[in-house]
Amino acid sequence: MSDGQSSPSAGTGQIVVSGLTKQYRNVRAVDSLSFTVEPGRVTGFLGPNGAGKTTTLRMLLNLVTPTAGEATIGGHRYVDLSDPLGSVGAVLEASSAHKGRTGLNHLRVICAAAGLPRQRADEALALVGLTPAARRKFKGYSLGMKQRLGIAAAMLGNPQVLILDEPANGLDPEGIRWMRGFLKGLAAEGRTVLVSSHLLSEMQLLADDVVIIAAGRLVRQGPVDQVIASMAHGVQVRVRTPQAEELTAVLRDQAATVTRDEHGALLITGVDAPTVGRAALAAKVELHELTTERPDLEGVFLELTAGKADIR
Repeated sequence: MSDGQSSPSAGTGQIVVSGLTKQYRNVRAVDSLSFTVEPGRVTGFLGPNGAGKTTTLRMLLNLVTPTAGEATIGGHRYVDLSDPLGSVGAVLEASSAHKGRTGLNHLRVICAAAGLPRQRADEALALVGLTPAARRKFKGYSLGMKQRLGIAAAMLGNPQVLILDEPANGLDPEGIRWMRGFLKGLAAEGRTVLVSSHLLSEMQLLADDVVIIAAGRLVRQGPVDQVIASMAHGVQVRVRTPQAEELTAVLRDQAATVTRDEHGALLITGVDAPTVGRAALAAKVELHELTTERPDLEGVFLELTAGKADIR
């Protein structure tokens, strides 16, 4: 640069979304959205269909112009980064390539265009486990293989930040487990990993933090365990007993709330499992099951976003 200062880079890799808004005619896809994504952690970006996730990611990458607000990576807009490929790797859909080109050649073309060493194509394929398919033509790739190829392309510049939109689409269980280990490994190296997904059970295993949005607005952000714990009122005790009426009467005397599920099991709130066990023992009630059921990420997500899915 003419002033002698270095060009902007992703720096620490912190992502900051501040007051981000996108209006499409009569539809506000994203509405004053603010959140942060920290380096060294995997952050899950969650929301119902039409919540504005993909629009937000596209604004973060300057593929869509915000109506208001801004999104920065390491303190800079993506468009201002001096080395975008070396700072940020992004996959917003399964990799697209010429159907007659091999996976290796596809990556080599990108390397040539970006001024990267030719061997980075081989290294990126090895990184995502596609070396055996390196010389297969793209038209023969499964959707899961295309997802891996897209991630390989995103990793060519060895970026500090990785942004993925539904990366597990098309992956089988083994592929999903590989993806989990791969992304956790990147975060352990101090990189910033932002992943949008609708696979909530997988997100509970993968993510350190979650950002949950609905109707374009933030509804909850934080570490996964804290977000789940914030819905602690969802904790209940599940009991199966042939003496359900006797136990129900005893527990209601202790201000517990008792209902039954469709299988006849008692669902109890207001007291914990040890209290239920002691009450059953004192009343000489036989128990066949005594389990504490805690809310999971899926349950929390559904409660937080209830009625906010876009059905247009």
